[in-house]
Formats: sequence, structure tokens, C-alpha cells
Amino acid sequence: MAILQIRKLGDPVLRSRTKEVEKITEKTNELLDNMIDTMYAKDGVGLAAPQVGILQRVAVVNVGENLIELINPEIISESGKSIMEEGCLSVPNELGEVIRAEKIKVKTLNREGKEITFETENFEARAIQHELDHLDGVLFIDKTVKIME
Repeated sequence: MAILQIRKLGDPVLRSRTKEVEKITEKTNELLDNMIDTMYAKDGVGLAAPQVGILQRVAVVNVGENLIELINPEIISESGKSIMEEGCLSVPNELGEVIRAEKIKVKTLNREGKEITFETENFEARAIQHELDHLDGVLFIDKTVKIME
């Protein structure tokens, strides 16, 4: 597979809202594969399509042993709040504390086009929320309550 170029702060694609995937094709699955390879190569825990210049509602997350592929994802419920330091491959060398939901329920499509719903919490929930923000043109620095150096 391919390692894709990560777009950096200042690139207008990072501030653009993505479009829903109308039909999952071989090209969609290739994008997922390339994003996964890129995320691992760059030591990230998540990657959204806009970060590689693609304006589609696609993201991948892996904070441990559970790879999550998200196509047209939507948070359908959330609970609790926590604050934690975040960073981003598209905003290198910056960290900031961000308040996010502790637990979320997500509805998404998998690479076969089947709708799945799952619940997650803590760091995995935070990573998913971070990547879903990218799909709406929002960066973590827009939500920081305190910039860390």
C-alpha cells in the first residue's frame, strides 16, 4: 500500500467539511488501507481523510489493538466529560488540553457497507471524536482550553 502525504495546518482542505461516501467501492477500501498504513508509519493513533487531502467522511483509529474503520460515522450519544492533552499529525509540535465526552456511541459503515453501532470510552472515544472533528473541518486547536508547550 501507499504512505500518503499528511496535510499540515494552513492547508485549506483541513478546514473543509467532507462529503458522505455515496457508495463503498474498491477505491474506498484502498483509501482505508492507505490511511491505515500512513497512520502506522507516522506513529499516529488516528487519521481522517482530509488529513491526506480527501474530502470524504472516512477515518481510521487504533489506540491499542483495536483497529476501527469509520465510513460516514456519526456520534449518536455521549456521556461524561474529561480533559486530556491532545496532539495531531496535521498540527505538529503543538499540544493542548481538550474537553471531550468520556463515553460515546457511534454509528458507522464498515468497508462492506454494513451499518454498525458500537460504544467506546476513554482514550479510544477521544481519538474517534478528534477524527470526526476533522471531517467537519475542526482541529483540536479550535477546542483547546490550554495550550501546552
